[in-house]
Amino acid sequence: MSSKLGSAAATKVMERITAPTGMNAGLAALTEPDSLLAAPVEAAQIRTQNVAADMAERSGAMRYPAVHIYCEKIVNDLSEKFRSFSGRVQMAIELRHSQDKLNGLQDAVELYADSIMQMLDGARGDWGDGMFYVGGYEVALTAVKQGGRNFMQAAKITFQIGVSRN
Repeated sequence: MSSKLGSAAATKVMERITAPTGMNAGLAALTEPDSLLAAPVEAAQIRTQNVAADMAERSGAMRYPAVHIYCEKIVNDLSEKFRSFSGRVQMAIELRHSQDKLNGLQDAVELYADSIMQMLDGARGDWGDGMFYVGGYEVALTAVKQGGRNFMQAAKITFQIGVSRN
């Protein structure tokens, strides 16, 4: 059950990111109408997979920004005694962005990360199938490194989803 639980939670997160009120809606609200700073993210750029950046680049054509959604940890703490699973799933959304110039890279990464945080802020509540999100997340920005189109930076947003299932 725990292996399917991580995949099910990743699917729920992906549904929220790609929804009309998801990441692109937040991105549009955060940018000026005539700004070319951040392009909308297409469904092909979003994966429910935990893969290192260099491996993802070698596997095929990467389009940036790339969004990777995955389960980091599953904890069954049996907070509801007569459920087979009542605990939490720690999820991660890793946003990777790459461009040929260093200038503006961090601004773009922060803008994309802000749109994800805005989406999470609006997604509090019952997600169905015994999953719920009460809010709260942590964001970690990595240092710029070589990769992708020349320079690459990532933001990792981690949060917990509560799960209660029989």
